[in-house]
Amino acid sequence: MQKRTLSLLVDNTAGVLSRIAGLFSRRGYNIDSLTVGVTADERFSRMTVVCSGDEQILEQITKQLAKLVDVRAIKVLEPSNCVSHELVMIKVAAKPEQRQGIISVADIFRAKVVDVSKESLTVEMTGNHTKLEAFINLMSDYEILELARTGVTGLSRGADDVTFL
Repeated sequence: MQKRTLSLLVDNTAGVLSRIAGLFSRRGYNIDSLTVGVTADERFSRMTVVCSGDEQILEQITKQLAKLVDVRAIKVLEPSNCVSHELVMIKVAAKPEQRQGIISVADIFRAKVVDVSKESLTVEMTGNHTKLEAFINLMSDYEILELARTGVTGLSRGADDVTFL
């Protein structure tokens, strides 16, 4: 199984997310990650979709998405020619004697402590999938109370293939 990251420029209208997610579910395709946000032009949103399958399935997904009226442009984000990140927030149980260890690991990964309470620390970090997994793995030495991930978002490098509408 391969993974493919698609950057979709779509109309910023009601129901677009539902129609795109519906395309995946009707055909039995899985979405590994999905992020959506408005672009600099409020008429459009950018969706970053990570999906997996063999080459034929991935090509079929791309072709089916291109047929949707709301989809204005599709780019395949190649790992060698894009910048992509994900955000993770981890709430860790932290006794006073454990806090320095957690903060030290966070500092090594350039993560930020964003909340402190008597019983826990919440740490936020951005990076690629591998970096986040390594950080989560180290944090599992402590008691992880909650974990939230945003999913991958990304853009291709340079300005050569920018779509202007």
